[in-house]
Amino acid sequence: MKPIKLVSGFLTVGGWTLASRGVGFARDVMMAAYLGTGPVAEAFLIAFSLPNMFRRFFAEGAFNMAFVPLFAKKLEAGDDPHGFARDAFSALAAMLVVFSLIGTLAMPWLVWLMASGFVGDARFDLAVDYGRITFVYILFISLVALLSGVLTTMGRFTEASFVPVLLNLIFIAAMFLADYRGWDMGLTLAWTVPVTGVAQFSFAWWWARQAGFTLVPRWPRITPELKRLAMIAAPAVLAGGVVQINLLVGRQVASFTEGAVAWLTYADRLYQLPLGVVGIAIGTVLLPDLSRRLRAGDEAGGQSSYNRGTEFALALTLPSAVALMVIAYPLISVLFERGAFDASDTAPTALALAIYGLGLPAFVLQKVLQPLYYAREDTRRPFYFAVISMVVNLGIAVGMVPLIGFAAAAWATTLSAWVMLFQLWHGARKMGPAAQFDARLRNRVPRIIIASLAMGACLWGLSLLLQPYLAQQGLRYLALLALVIAGIVSYFGIGALIGAFRLSDFKANMRRKDR
Repeated sequence: MKPIKLVSGFLTVGGWTLASRGVGFARDVMMAAYLGTGPVAEAFLIAFSLPNMFRRFFAEGAFNMAFVPLFAKKLEAGDDPHGFARDAFSALAAMLVVFSLIGTLAMPWLVWLMASGFVGDARFDLAVDYGRITFVYILFISLVALLSGVLTTMGRFTEASFVPVLLNLIFIAAMFLADYRGWDMGLTLAWTVPVTGVAQFSFAWWWARQAGFTLVPRWPRITPELKRLAMIAAPAVLAGGVVQINLLVGRQVASFTEGAVAWLTYADRLYQLPLGVVGIAIGTVLLPDLSRRLRAGDEAGGQSSYNRGTEFALALTLPSAVALMVIAYPLISVLFERGAFDASDTAPTALALAIYGLGLPAFVLQKVLQPLYYAREDTRRPFYFAVISMVVNLGIAVGMVPLIGFAAAAWATTLSAWVMLFQLWHGARKMGPAAQFDARLRNRVPRIIIASLAMGACLWGLSLLLQPYLAQQGLRYLALLALVIAGIVSYFGIGALIGAFRLSDFKANMRRKDR
């Protein structure tokens, strides 16, 4: 994959991810307006987080990271990639059916592990009821992750990237329908989860079939290839488990403060916009490309892919992080403050958003560095790094909660992300040319930082001038739009002026993408 095609892949996946996150953000704004931060909202958010947590544990964070490099090698060599994909699909499906049944039966214990602060009030029983409805989602969405791995390895980024959009569109339609028909909003949202899982799976399976991979589950066979897949995936599963323990710790800390689970979740959703657009685009495109290059012994091409991925990540992530920190309060106030979400929820949610914004570059750059390990089938060291990161997260969350309350969970997430990033970077230094910075990246990074800080200064000054308008109904939307436009214009204008990037590169990549 040539550098311009690689960046076009980033833009393709990033564009669809932006669409998904944009629609997802509209879903979250509606949810906040209907449910606010009350018991039903917190119960549903915990219930929905359970299948998503285990999805990242089993599929996206571990299984797929092991599956994609092996599948890419078999596809490149013509070594029965269809048979390998079918066997992996059958084994994953069988494991998930059993796990879904166990998780549904054990829901009270899972809710207790996730949010023991709910025990003794209405939130606990609601979370258990909603969790039993939603948990089967893990079966469908994990299989979707495998099918998406097949599609992206074959260069079908658009089809794979559209799948998440379905979830958000169905959620929005369900909330409109529930409001119109007077249905219970919490139960409507809970039942919407498995419906979206079936829809996403059907779409991904059909596109995989169109690509020549008709994957029908059969009785699992333990083949030598699956044994190798399991050996590679096992450390990544453990690493994924460590990451999810970090999430669990944060939810536990938040569950003892009424409303905090919702504050952290809504803040997380907003910072997931840039994280998803950049991080998922890089993770989706970079891993298959590096796997192919390393198999072919193309160290120079691998270095180019890694450096362009890093450059792409920093050029879009650093200004986003600065903006989230500088204008966190206006963002939350204008975008969420309506209906059941009132002014008392804005300040704590904005605080969480600013803290998460500080960690945004670390989260995205992890997506750049991890493929260097997984493309080499090295899943052990990321696991050891994740364990250290977990210890840091646990120490900060538990140690600081008596001093700063629920914000300890956000600080723990952000600081442990930087610890994880440092370990990944330090461990990659001995990987040869493919993991080294080239002259172009070394030249552009300081300029990207300067442009981002200058943009932050512009946003800070303009937010002070627009403060009266940001508090007025109607005008506040125009005031926030002015802030966003000012941030974009100042960043790209200053960045182009000082050589942080060339606007012609973006235009060329977009033209190439459309062909």
